Amino acid sequence: AVAAVKAGMLAYANGDYKKALAELTLAAQSGNTLAQFTIGFMYANGKGVAKNDAEALRWYRMAAEKGQADAQYAVGFMYATGRGVVQPDLVEAAKWYRKAADQGHTGAQYNLALAYSEGHGVPQDDEAAANWFRRAAENQHTGAAYRLGLAYAGGKGVPHDDVEAVKWFRVAAERGNGEAQYQLGEMYADGVGVAADAAQAAKWFQLAARHGNPDAQYELGRMYAKGNGVPRDDVQSLKWYRLAAEQGHPEAAYAVGFAYANGKGVARNDAEAVKWYRKAIDRGHAGARYALQLMFENGRAVPKDDAEAAEWYQVSAERGVLKAQLQLAHAYEKGKGVPKDWAMALGWYLAAAKQGNTEAQLKVAIAYAEGKGVRSEEHTSELQSHSFISYAVFCLKKKNNAS
Repeated sequence: AVAAVKAGMLAYANGDYKKALAELTLAAQSGNTLAQFTIGFMYANGKGVAKNDAEALRWYRMAAEKGQADAQYAVGFMYATGRGVVQPDLVEAAKWYRKAADQGHTGAQYNLALAYSEGHGVPQDDEAAANWFRRAAENQHTGAAYRLGLAYAGGKGVPHDDVEAVKWFRVAAERGNGEAQYQLGEMYADGVGVAADAAQAAKWFQLAARHGNPDAQYELGRMYAKGNGVPRDDVQSLKWYRLAAEQGHPEAAYAVGFAYANGKGVARNDAEAVKWYRKAIDRGHAGARYALQLMFENGRAVPKDDAEAAEWYQVSAERGVLKAQLQLAHAYEKGKGVPKDWAMALGWYLAAAKQGNTEAQLKVAIAYAEGKGVRSEEHTSELQSHSFISYAVFCLKKKNNAS
């Protein structure tokens, strides 16, 4: 059996899967667990045979029931993902992960920790999760080191300890974990668990950003914009903001819009500014809506339709912008982007009239004379109280007599 295993594994390494299967089957039928596990792997991945998850699970289980840790982990994974079984079974998955974890299988220890953390197949238990994350981390599992750092940072299953959090984030970060690199950058930026150090923060954000972490890309953009920990560089700032924004980061999308609106690191381009402000708005950024509103008020942005125009007019009109009050009144008068409503139109014409606009004063006079939008006697009295009404009505009558 030993010779067959050696011959089978050598053939497998050389890509001769047909010979590998033949040799390993001989060994597996003699009870060799490595051969049984490897055949299971071949069926699970379609190596030299048609991919067959049920057959893979059958071979994995043979080895797992004899205590082979890799096979126990594989059986747990198959149950967790629903491969080779009718449906996922997280209880069965956790059972097999535990068997492998107790033998020191790092992947199983990590997956068992995740199961406890989420309550998948076992009762949710932060302390048990932290314990298994620690065991996996001490066995060089990078993801477990990161999760153990999160546990210490949040006090989940272990006492809150920022120094320990930094220690484990650093372990994972130095092994290339992008999430840990970002967290370590945050700790240096905020001086939590370690002395504040902008240059160190920038270093770890840079590494995380290169791994595609959008939060790190955004933070790096901020650091270049301010010259904090790195030389001030608007071009670099925009580069990192854009990368984060393209991944859906709302603050980064706003920052890209701001850069285009103000010519920061790029030539000013109102169309691009509007595009990125809109993306930020769609992702829930309140500041972007205000920024877009200001561009609209200054004639640098065009609404995409009558409804949006009315929405923008409303915001500006409520802030006392005369032009917006007139436009909103006109929208209500004509039913453009809002329901046609003379009462609403009259209200906004009156607001503009109070600012001394003669066009609005005339509109109010017409409405008063014709009873358009006048809701009650009390409303009539309110209109009559404004001195410009009489003058406007006089001008209206004079105009009518002349015609």
